[in-house]
Amino acid sequence: MPMQLQVPKIACASCVETVTKAVHSLDPNARIDVDIKNKIVNVETQKPETAVREAIASAGYPVV
Repeated sequence: MPMQLQVPKIACASCVETVTKAVHSLDPNARIDVDIKNKIVNVETQKPETAVREAIASAGYPVV
């Protein structure tokens, strides 16, 4: 299921890599697109949104 998440702490390519790894640890087949400028992470996965939010937050990037 596609979801759009606001992640205010994303600021660079390293941040994108960390968030991507966090989501892929939950679902290796997830599709992730990050808009650094607008601080939005688009995720397409079958996992529940709460699990995706928790994975991103545990990597140090809380979702608002």
